[in-house]
Amino acid sequence: GIAKHPTIPSMGEVFGIKPAAIATYPMYRGLASLVGMSILKNKEETIASEFSTLEENWSLYDFFYLHIKKTDSYGEDGNYESKKKIIEEVDAKIPRLLALKPSVIVVTCDHSTPAKMKAHSWHPCPVLLWAPETCQPDNNTKFGERICMNGGLGIMHHTEIMPLMLAHALKLQKY
Repeated sequence: GIAKHPTIPSMGEVFGIKPAAIATYPMYRGLASLVGMSILKNKEETIASEFSTLEENWSLYDFFYLHIKKTDSYGEDGNYESKKKIIEEVDAKIPRLLALKPSVIVVTCDHSTPAKMKAHSWHPCPVLLWAPETCQPDNNTKFGERICMNGGLGIMHHTEIMPLMLAHALKLQKY
């Protein structure tokens, strides 16, 4: 928790975007609110409902943060099979996202939570950046920690992701 409301510039001010968050876990809704994202309510706490909320609000925002909590909690429980099942459930919803014709999709995490360790870890987080109009694809055909370490993005600091997303969405001024 935090003792007082910190002074953080909004994402709208910093990046010139209109962001929204879709998250079932209260902490992530709170963090998103702190950086000026609109918090979109789900009818249910399911992945299907999160994607429905995304579809219903697609025309109202130009940036969406969609958070899936169970991949982390199943990792902390050491429940590899359930974590894998959640990832597969999200994968099955990707066609719904692609039907909206986004200019950029980024898939990543805020930290690694290997089921073997049953805890957060120091391991690099995989990052997938998909931008069909502007991205130069690498040779990878799978997504995961080991594959991403050798991908076109290499190993990078997560602070570099937002500028890459904005660049591929053609929302950065050229220099």
